[in-house]
Amino acid sequence: MVRTADLLPLAVAVPLLGAVALVITGRRLPRPALDALVTVWAALEVAGLVLLWLRTGDGHSVSWLGGWTPVHGESVGIVLVGDRIGIGLALLTSALVLAVVVYSWRYFDEPPVAHAGTFPALLLLFEAGMVGFALTGDLFDAFVFFELMGAVAYALTGYRIEDPRPVQGALVFGVVNSLGAYCSLLGIGLVYARTGELGFAQIGVQLTRHRPDALLSVAFVLIVTGLLVKAAVVPLHFWLPDAHSVAPTPVCMLLSGVMVELGVYGVARVYWVVFSGPHGIAEPHLRATFVTAGVLTALVGAVMCWQQRHLKRLLAFSTIGHVGLFLAGVALLNPASTAGVALYVAAHAGVKAALFATTGVLLDRFGSVDEHGLYRRGRELPLVGALFSVGGLALAGLPPFGTGLGKAVVEHSGQERLPWLPAVFVFVSALTGGAVLRAGARIFAGAGPRPRERYAGPETTGGGEEPEIRDPRRRIPVPMLAVPAVLLAAALAFGLLPGPGVALAHAARQFTDRTAYTAAAFGHHVAASAPVPDVGWNTEGVLLGLVSTVMAALFAAVAVWGPALRSPLVGPVTAVCEGVGRRVIVPLRRLHSGHLGDYVAWLAVGVAMLLVAMTV
Repeated sequence: MVRTADLLPLAVAVPLLGAVALVITGRRLPRPALDALVTVWAALEVAGLVLLWLRTGDGHSVSWLGGWTPVHGESVGIVLVGDRIGIGLALLTSALVLAVVVYSWRYFDEPPVAHAGTFPALLLLFEAGMVGFALTGDLFDAFVFFELMGAVAYALTGYRIEDPRPVQGALVFGVVNSLGAYCSLLGIGLVYARTGELGFAQIGVQLTRHRPDALLSVAFVLIVTGLLVKAAVVPLHFWLPDAHSVAPTPVCMLLSGVMVELGVYGVARVYWVVFSGPHGIAEPHLRATFVTAGVLTALVGAVMCWQQRHLKRLLAFSTIGHVGLFLAGVALLNPASTAGVALYVAAHAGVKAALFATTGVLLDRFGSVDEHGLYRRGRELPLVGALFSVGGLALAGLPPFGTGLGKAVVEHSGQERLPWLPAVFVFVSALTGGAVLRAGARIFAGAGPRPRERYAGPETTGGGEEPEIRDPRRRIPVPMLAVPAVLLAAALAFGLLPGPGVALAHAARQFTDRTAYTAAAFGHHVAASAPVPDVGWNTEGVLLGLVSTVMAALFAAVAVWGPALRSPLVGPVTAVCEGVGRRVIVPLRRLHSGHLGDYVAWLAVGVAMLLVAMTV
């Protein structure tokens, strides 16, 4: 029988070995056999992580690779540490990769022999990087795994190299994220110079021997910069919509579904294990900084989401909006908010991947992802329209979806300290969900008059896209409909079934207990002492979820039918909206210029703002 500790390195090794096998055999296998092989390999990874999740329970699983365990409290080996939050995120990653693999069975053209197996091999490499990052207990190896997933993500974004647009999007993605990574590496160097350690737990122990000072704050800011860039936190977010608009749809399902959320997870892990406690970053200081960053990110993402007609950019900006909510929830620094964010992330992954999957069906059939150009053309796809609309309602926080439950838990955990925070969650959920419902009503129901563009912007419209399959007139493959249906059902299950919520409540208590993590890394066991948070539905959470859903429907209805209404209120409201658009929205859209130099400049501004906020 495989030991629990051995399951940790296997979780990283299985997708790596699978990628090697696909590269070697890809040219020799027919397409059905290739699809079957990668599906079996992805399913094996899911099975291994399920077993690891069950065996770990409410404790920690630890594996020192090569047997290089600490000696007298000092270590030079590589350690993997799994708790239920980290293992759960790895399991979510592997489940989403499996869904993408199944979705891609009939998505692309038959590949040339020279490239057979390349795309699924890259998917498994991407999975290895993400799983390794979720399970590592070493700061430098976290950087290595993060860069592995980044490098593969660049390749996946620019997979269609015959089209210059994906190459440009991948270039922006690569340069901005690499600059963020250099900042992280510099911060890791500062921490290593002070402590002589690279393990999360070992650094935390060494820092207890030093007083907090400016170097500690600077190191923290530099380390989390790379994580915040990957998480697309404002103003480090500009790369994400440009990359999503050109990446293949299956890649978008992974980028928005789990990769950007790993950045938020990394910030939380680094803070709780390394920089928390009396020797580290003061809680009030960190809470104020990151709640502010989260709220700003959520509002910018929601407003920009509403302005898009390119469906992939619309969904990308909605991801930015919800990542802002995740960051604000994590920054509340309590087990209840952490459990709520974990639920929110799990359900959001299914919903967002399903929305991108249905958008891929539109691209498959019509060669377009332009909301205006697709007006009424989706009426022949009622099932796709139903799935797209259900995804919009789930994104708005409709009970009993898991997105609504996660949102409710975070709202409840933060309202005592920040009574205005629930209003932000409701508004952002309503605006992002309303944008999806608006697009769905126009595309699949032909609702309202034909839309017209009000504000010019530098973004592409989504029309004239290259279909990612050979014959857009073919029947829609069953996997392209079954996968989003299953993903939405999973998001619903997270809100309906009590089991996931209870498990994540215990996991959040363990995740926020630095003492328990440190003891496990040194081979001891300490039970978490904090009470288990309540993550069930409550009356207030249900009402706020219904409010955000009704607001989303109203926003969509006004956008679709408002121009055709004859009412004394329409004129003044239209005038106010146009004034806001000219003074606020148009400049905001112009900031998203697509110019790499502008985005690098904003990266520098973001780092400077964080340094000022954390050191002054």
